[in-house]
Amino acid sequence: MISFFLHYDNLILQAALSLCVTVFINLLRVPTRFLEGLHTYIHPENLGNDTNQSGFRAAIRRPQNTESSGSGLEGYKSLSSRDNVEPKKKNRSKEKFEFDENNAQIFRLPLVDSHLQSRLYFPEYRDAFLYSVVALSSLLLHCFLHVPEGSGMLVSGAVVPVLLGFVAVCKVLVLLAKVSFERSASKRSEKQISILVGFLGFLLVLAIVSMIAPSAFDFKLDSVDGFSQVSIAVLLGCLTGFLFMPATKSARSFWLGTDQLRCNLSIISCGWVTRMLLHVNLLLIIFTSVLWINPLAEILVNKRNFDTKVGCSSPATGNAEKLAGNVGMAQSDFTKLRLWCLLVSGLLQIVMLRPNLQMHMNEAVLSWYQRLHASRVPDLDFSRAKIFLHNYYLCLVVLQFFAPPVLVLIFLGLSRIEGDLFGSIPFVCSFVPCSAFVKEVALFIAWWIVFVWVIFTSSSLLLYRCGFSYIS
Repeated sequence: MISFFLHYDNLILQAALSLCVTVFINLLRVPTRFLEGLHTYIHPENLGNDTNQSGFRAAIRRPQNTESSGSGLEGYKSLSSRDNVEPKKKNRSKEKFEFDENNAQIFRLPLVDSHLQSRLYFPEYRDAFLYSVVALSSLLLHCFLHVPEGSGMLVSGAVVPVLLGFVAVCKVLVLLAKVSFERSASKRSEKQISILVGFLGFLLVLAIVSMIAPSAFDFKLDSVDGFSQVSIAVLLGCLTGFLFMPATKSARSFWLGTDQLRCNLSIISCGWVTRMLLHVNLLLIIFTSVLWINPLAEILVNKRNFDTKVGCSSPATGNAEKLAGNVGMAQSDFTKLRLWCLLVSGLLQIVMLRPNLQMHMNEAVLSWYQRLHASRVPDLDFSRAKIFLHNYYLCLVVLQFFAPPVLVLIFLGLSRIEGDLFGSIPFVCSFVPCSAFVKEVALFIAWWIVFVWVIFTSSSLLLYRCGFSYIS
């Protein structure tokens, strides 16, 4: 018995860690704790004088009248501000329309467990969080375990992180596709653009893996055959389409969080620390996305060897050539730099999920504020509907912000698993290029997610900057 535990110690540790992490997440309800403390908003239909509902606080009031009819809240059921209002008799003489200031208030609510569980897609978000954290913890443990050379999947324990990684990837991809086709969560034009960019992504990936990868991108995809190339192109084409709407929402969150609109509303913009992290996150993913492009890779990598004697006519010329050749780093260091940049960019995007989500919720407040001051008699039906939809699809947006960095981290972890994992299973390897997928293709997919995210985010920010697009 003792020899059995010593022989399969890595496998036992992996199984024990996965079980402990699962129990820990379920008992402490970590997915809910991760979102608690954020603020959501409601736009009530009518305000009453019920003092029992004093927990609700008006976030912003119309500044023309500070005397309101109490701070209570009777609830909101309809998205129309004209219900339960008795129509006034129309006289031929002109009457001055008095706007009801009570209906011009919105209320800010801190998210708690009961609120989150009532939101649409909360079970899907909870499952995606659980699967992803368990897979990432298993992949992290595998990096620190001693793996005997030539050992199989069971002895090395690699079967657990690989299996959990594939299950988590499939779960997140299915949920990301599900929320992308949600009818009321996005505009029809956005879905059409997603289909278009997905098809363009399929063509670009097919060209990269089949023709231009060695010349323009630093990826070794020689072991991927024709069928696998088409399969990878289809997968990444679909993933490109799924990432379009989350990336544009992230761009809007960045635009609001950094107060590019200069609206000077403290409830919409964020603090200087969060602004700095937003800029660092954007610059980091841009830098990471270009590290696999060959021209930059050739500049940063030092390919010259000066251990041998340099045949130069003068010492000054030799020193100049030696200095120019040393501008760069070793290939091994450059490879580590790229992997660390992928890792840090994925972790930083998860850290910025809460600020991005809060900025997304504040976008509805900006819409309400703009329509409140757009005219003397504002029509708040659109802003009321937008506040309701942002509140109702809260967990859907969480999934869209959570899926890309998690996929980057999981694929990065799968690419770092050493050894011929499925060499002893010829039936599986006859259908799937196992070693190529786990090592080379997994790294390519992780980079592609960051690359596509940068293109969509930068393009959206450029359209905002040039005035071709705006937040309403």
